[in-house]
Amino acid sequence: MSTEEHVWRAHVVRRLRERNRKECDNFKEIIEQNNRLIDHVAQLKADNLKLSVENEQLRSAVSTGGTGSNVAIATLEKKLLSQQEELTDLHKRKGENSQMIVDLNQKVEQQRIIISEKEHSLAEQQTNNNRLRAEVQLLHSSLEELKKLNNTMLDEHTALQLAFSSLEEKLRGVQDENRRLLERLMQYKSKDADKLNEENESIIRKRSAKLKRDLEDAVREPGSSSNTATSPGAASLQRNSSPAQFVGGLIGDEDFDEAAINGAMEAIGLDDNEYISARFTAGEISENTRSSIDTLKAAGYLGQANPTKILMKFEAHENESHAVRWSPVERMVATGGADRKVKLWDIGKNSTEPRAILSGSSAGINSVDFDSTGAYILGTSNDYGARVWTVMDNRLRHTLTGHSGKVMAAKYVQEPIKVVTGSHDRTLKIWDLRSIACIETKFAGSSCNDLVTTDSLGSTIISGHYDKKIRFWDIRTEKQADDVLMPAKITSLDLSKDCNYLICSVRDDTIKLLDLRKNQVISTFTNEHFKISCDFARASFNSSGLKIACGSADGAIYIWNVNGFLEATLKGHSTAVNAVSWSPNNNLLASVGKNKRCIIYTDS
Repeated sequence: MSTEEHVWRAHVVRRLRERNRKECDNFKEIIEQNNRLIDHVAQLKADNLKLSVENEQLRSAVSTGGTGSNVAIATLEKKLLSQQEELTDLHKRKGENSQMIVDLNQKVEQQRIIISEKEHSLAEQQTNNNRLRAEVQLLHSSLEELKKLNNTMLDEHTALQLAFSSLEEKLRGVQDENRRLLERLMQYKSKDADKLNEENESIIRKRSAKLKRDLEDAVREPGSSSNTATSPGAASLQRNSSPAQFVGGLIGDEDFDEAAINGAMEAIGLDDNEYISARFTAGEISENTRSSIDTLKAAGYLGQANPTKILMKFEAHENESHAVRWSPVERMVATGGADRKVKLWDIGKNSTEPRAILSGSSAGINSVDFDSTGAYILGTSNDYGARVWTVMDNRLRHTLTGHSGKVMAAKYVQEPIKVVTGSHDRTLKIWDLRSIACIETKFAGSSCNDLVTTDSLGSTIISGHYDKKIRFWDIRTEKQADDVLMPAKITSLDLSKDCNYLICSVRDDTIKLLDLRKNQVISTFTNEHFKISCDFARASFNSSGLKIACGSADGAIYIWNVNGFLEATLKGHSTAVNAVSWSPNNNLLASVGKNKRCIIYTDS
């Protein structure tokens, strides 16, 4: 206890000395000078008193009669006067020093206030400094833990890298073996296909020759006309009607197919309208036979007429039009353009006013597509998203965002549950519309311009890319099949109705036809005037899969049959055509281009 009291007393003494030093050292010289002046005043007072006494003595001496001392008295009075003046001056200086002391005291008070504020600020800074030191210490400890964790992760990464290298070597070996097995399998399949093609060609030739003979016999025998004639309602037969109905039952359904009919008609010239008319005029073909041929054409067995006449023409969008698609259930067309809108047009009513305008996108529309029921419409956009609207009430139902680049194409997978989208961010994403979330991402390594799915279950996704490759994705096994390399970047894909054939528009101004059963290009379509208009130009199969249409940069639409012959060139657009779509239910063709216009072509 004595030690604590001694420390406390020493601390108080030290603080008092420090206060005295702060308060007195600044005025020490002034105080000393004032003390000297006070001492000097006291001395002068004593001298004055002494002189007063002497003066009184002298006055008393003068009053007693002394004359010799007058001079001394005058001298003393003069001295006394000077002393009084000096005393007055000292009093004046004392007053000035007192005023200076007051001013300095005020300054001292101000300095005390400033010092107090500084001390308060210093205490706050010390508190902050202590807090920051504690934070620094905490961060140092956290950094040490992170360093330890990083070292652990590096060790794990090294181990995983070694394991990955080992697995990669095994994978290469398995891939090499798989490639060899696939090559052998493709060789065997190619041989089987060649044999099958030879057998089919032989059968077709025999059937064509037999059909030619039968038809010539039917033409030469007047009595056979009743067998070949058809009822007036036969023209309304659908595509799946039996060809035997039109040849008097000479050949059974099991021995007849469309290729045999077309081959036989081509062999005797019945696929040429002018030649048939000439033979009819010359009497080689009877009225009933001619009626049968017309019925065959109506049923689609002698080829479908091309939609060369313009049915409708209207301004679809405020800016360039990018996409067009027919509804699968009604005569309605959906278009998408750079004005960020999807518009629905009722072609059945020949209306040039949109049936509905679907909004919600914040950038230009790149593609549109319906589901198989025509109840939903799916659109992709340059704002990195895709959207789903309902056709009945024209409401926006889902917005799918997650890509980091513009979305170029989208299709339904496992309708109406899932959607797959392809984007310029080099990925394909599969979305679950029930949770509106991405459930799988496939990394393609190249920008996707278009994609298709092989069936309603979406078991296989086919995508076309900027790096000239067509990629095949099997979502059931999560494995990617072998790619098919094209000569230039791919702008669009379209599947035939039976999903056996794929057309691919390529930026080298050609269209490739692939047999998906062999994954091989079997035909190339081109023309000296045909030029692909842009990187997202869309080509289309017709409903029967026998014709192909694609727009060109010169504003024309070129139509080929699958045998490679250019059948028609459609005019109507004054600028490049971006997309075409063939109606699944009618022989109607819709097209859009850079001039904002949509044109509907028909064959009648």
